[in-house]
Order: sequence, then C-alpha cells, then structure tokens
Amino acid sequence: MDLSTPVRDALAELLLTLADDEFVLGYWDSEWTGIAPMLEEDVAMSSVSQDEIGHARAWYELVASLTDDDADRLAYGRAPEEYRHAALMNHARTDWAFTVARRFLYEHADAARLESLARSSYSPLAELAVKMRREETYHLMHFEIWLRRLAEAGGEARERLAAALERLGPDAATVFSPLAGEAALVEAGILPDPLDALRSRWLERVGPVCEALGLPAPDGAAALPPDGRTRRTDEFAWLHGELTMVARSEEAATW
Repeated sequence: MDLSTPVRDALAELLLTLADDEFVLGYWDSEWTGIAPMLEEDVAMSSVSQDEIGHARAWYELVASLTDDDADRLAYGRAPEEYRHAALMNHARTDWAFTVARRFLYEHADAARLESLARSSYSPLAELAVKMRREETYHLMHFEIWLRRLAEAGGEARERLAAALERLGPDAATVFSPLAGEAALVEAGILPDPLDALRSRWLERVGPVCEALGLPAPDGAAALPPDGRTRRTDEFAWLHGELTMVARSEEAATW
C-alpha cells in the first residue's frame, strides 16, 4: 500500500497508541506474579501479561518498520511524557478488584478496536489484529468471569469492585481518544471506523453487563478529556523507572 507522508505519520501514531496501551498494562499486571489471589490466577495473570507485552512488541516493530526506528528504543528509550497510552493505564494496579475492573473495561475496548482493525486496508495491521483477537478473546472472557465473581460475592469484594469502577470512570473511554490524522486514516480505510463509533460499540457491551450486576457503568454522555493520551501521572513515572531500569543501565548494549 502506497502511503503518503501524512497518512504514514498518522498510522505510526495509531500503532504507537496500540503498542503503548498493551505495553504499560502488561507491565502493571505483571506485578501480580507471585502475589495473585490464588495459584491458578498467579499463572494466568503471568500468561496474560506476557501476551500483552508480546503484542506490544509486534506493534512496536510495525511502527519501527514505518519510521525507520528501533522497537526496543520505542519501548524503553522514551521519556514518560512521550508515551501515548490511554489515561486508563496511568493508574497503579492497587488491589485485585481494581485490576479486574480496569481489565474488564480495557478488554472490551480492545475487542471493539481489534474487530475494526481486522478489516483495515493496511494488510500488516489487519493481519496482526486478526492474530491478536484470538488471544484477546480469552483475556476478555477471563476478566468478565472475575468481574461477575466479585460482584456476586457481595461484601467487601463487591464494594471494592464498585469503588474501582467509579474511580476509573473518568478515564475508562480514553482508549478512544481522538488521534491526529484520524480522518485521513478513516478515509484511507486504514482505520475502518472512527474511534467515536468504536466507543459507542464499547458502551453497548459494557453498559448492560454493569447494569445487570448493579455496578457503576461508564457515562456514555461524558466528554472525553482532551489529554486522554498525553496526561501522565506520578504513578506512571514510577512504573517507567522500573520498566526502563535495565535498558538505562547500559544504553548502548544489544540485548
């Protein structure tokens, strides 16, 4: 596919948001290794986190191929303010209910996004989306089961889950924050659906689940924050220090 410079730049930005979402969330949730609520979940969360970081690697490599950059530099060589993950991923993992709430919101958002991208006119993007959908389907099922389990448990488990959904509410839809050059991507068929349309599909999926369980649902009428993919927090600054520590120890090294 012949890409003009503006379209290529817009595509690189889209791919970077996909990579950063998966990368940051994968690193946050890898912290559960060894301390998850039960042994089976310890193994499951380690596997899910590894999947996400692997997906991030694939997206970074696609960005690098477009921009003549390096995938490792994109992952580990940028300053915190240069990352473009959704504000939903700025928060530290906190407790298990918070992790389940965020994963529920994100996995449904990612599902809507990947379903659309699987129809992209840019074949490398479409092929990766198709491949990732197979793994992400299991992630979504896993965390929706946990959401129901905590909600139906009642007591403190349900209270913590509801509080987490409330706290995440303002940032829940930032996965669909508008992108520079989005109109050009839609016109070229690279992004088959506008992000706002994907947001509507996401709300149609998460809203009924939350309503059925009596849990707080994202506000579909709320405006997206203008800094949904540029706002960084002290919590993320701490994570950035952790995930780049080894790379920064020997910046010229080949790993």
